[in-house]
Formats: sequence, structure tokens, C-alpha cells
Amino acid sequence: MTQETIPKIETRRLRLAAPEAEDYPDFKATFASYRSRFMGGPLNAYETWMLYAAEIGHWQIRGFGMWMVHLRDTGETVGMAGGWQPAKWPEREIAWIIWPDRAGQGFALEATHAVRRHFYDRAGWTTCVSYLDPKDLQSIRLAERLGAARDREAATVDGSDVCYRHPAPAALRDSQLAHGIEMEIQNYIDPLFTPKGWALD
Repeated sequence: MTQETIPKIETRRLRLAAPEAEDYPDFKATFASYRSRFMGGPLNAYETWMLYAAEIGHWQIRGFGMWMVHLRDTGETVGMAGGWQPAKWPEREIAWIIWPDRAGQGFALEATHAVRRHFYDRAGWTTCVSYLDPKDLQSIRLAERLGAARDREAATVDGSDVCYRHPAPAALRDSQLAHGIEMEIQNYIDPLFTPKGWALD
């Protein structure tokens, strides 16, 4: 799979595209920072370069990978989200990271919701997981907002992580969970929006 054939995904606020050389400085800064502590970091310059090369090469080897997450309005890069399964990973994973100065704006929720829909609807995935550090409460909370639940029977990467299994495609399709995620994303876009239907609270 080449850079040209990697699919693009668009949402209300975001455009997800293949990682490019010009995206590297933000990636390097994030993985050299404390924010990457639950993803093997902080990393030195060599380790960060090798990881970024792996992000690009993953698409060639697996046929799927991590997208750079850009703001549609400005083109600014705010993080990464996508699929990840390096050697010895038990299953295909949905992963994400948002740059430190862009956290708290719902970008991870919006991007991962779109990524999962793409893998289910376009790539034929029937299941996926997220491997999380048990101390990474923000990521665990995001996985739960996406409807994922801890799978205690599933293999983990190295025993120090926990596996959260995402709902299957049939469980998500036109479900209350999917509508709730979309309403939460809409609330980030417009906090004063009025949802359709009757209030539940």
C-alpha cells in the first residue's frame, strides 16, 4: 500500500490522512514528552525516528495503520489514530494519541469512532481491541465511552497491559451507543446544540 492508496477519512472537524514527513516534528515532540509515558515513552531522538518509520511501514506490511489527524479547517495536525498490530501483538488494535496542547477537545473520540467505523464497514473487521496501560485512566475512559469493555480472557501484549474489546459491528450498527457517541462529538462541536428526540434525563 502506497501513500497515494492509503484511504482518507473525513468527519465534521477532522481529516485523517497518511503520515507524511512534514508531520514528524509534532510526533517527535509528543513522544519525547511525558504524555507518551503510557506508550513506551518518553523516547530519545533515535527511538522516536524509528517509531515514526514503523508507523509508515506498518501500512506497507499490514495494509492498515495509523492516520495523522488534521483539522479540516486549518490542516493543523492534532494527533494520530488508527489500527496497529506490530509483531507479537495478539490482535488488531485501535490506538490513538493526541498532541498535549490539543487534548480535551474530543478529537480522540471523533477520530477513533470514525476509524472503527472504517475498519468495520470498509475493511471487514469483525472485532478489535485496545491494549492500554492500567494506569492510563484517560485512555481507559475513552475506550469505555466507545463502548469497549475489559476482556479478561484475551491475551495481552506483555502482561503489563489490559485488553479492552470493542463492540462487534452488529452491536454498534444503528445502536443507542453509536448515537450517544455522535451526540457527544456534536456537543464538542457545538455545546449548545439541541439533540433530536426526547430528553432522557
